[in-house]
Amino acid sequence: MSTLIETKSLTRVLAETVPVTLVQDITLSIGEREFVAITGPSGSGKSSLLYLLGLLDRPTAGILKIASRDTGPMDEEERARVRLSMIGFVFQFHFLLPEFTARENVALPMRKHGVLSRAQIHDRAGDLLGSLGLRDHLDKRPDQLSGGQRQRTAVARALANDPPIIFADEPTGSLDSENSEQVFSILQALVHERGKTVVAVTHDLDMAARMDRRINLIDGRIDGGT
Repeated sequence: MSTLIETKSLTRVLAETVPVTLVQDITLSIGEREFVAITGPSGSGKSSLLYLLGLLDRPTAGILKIASRDTGPMDEEERARVRLSMIGFVFQFHFLLPEFTARENVALPMRKHGVLSRAQIHDRAGDLLGSLGLRDHLDKRPDQLSGGQRQRTAVARALANDPPIIFADEPTGSLDSENSEQVFSILQALVHERGKTVVAVTHDLDMAARMDRRINLIDGRIDGGT
C-alpha cells in the first residue's frame, strides 16, 4: 500500500499576542484506500489538522508530503493545482453556491481544473450526481434540496476531478440519523469500491469505530492513534 499523506513534526501556531498552538508535532502516514477517522474533544485541533493536510492552511513548522511531494516549497499556485487534482473536500455545512444548480455546483471544480470540455463537464456532473441517487435533482438549487441531498451533492463535487484523497470535516454533523448513515455508507463505498483514501473528522465515536483507523487528538497532539 503506497503512502499518500505523510507528515513529520507538523505544527501550526497562531502568531497572536499570546501564541496559540493549534496542532503540535504531528507525525503520521496515511496510505491508499484507507478510511481514517480523526477524533478528539472540541478544541483539540481536529479541523486545524485537516486544513493543514488539505493544503488550506500552512504549517508553522514540520513537513507535509502529498503523494511523496514535499508541499513546503510550493507557492500558492502550485498548492491550488495539487488541491484541484489530488484532493476533494466535504464539510459539515455543504457550502454549495445558492445561485447555482446541483449540476453547476459539481461542475465548478472541473471548470477550474480546465481539463475537460464543457460537454464532458456537463455529462460528468450529471453522472456523479446520478451515482449518488440525485438524477432527478440535477437542475435544482440548494434551497430546493433536503439536507441529505445537499450533502450528497457536496460529495459529488468533491469527486468532480476524481481525486485520490477525500477530506471530510464533520460530514454527518448536521444530518439526522438516517441521512448520516447514508452519507457514511457513501464515504465507505468511496474507499472500498472506488479506491479513494477518505480522512474524516468526526465527533461520532460509533462512526469512527466503523472506520479502518482512528487518530485521536488531545490538545493538538496525537494521543493513542489506532
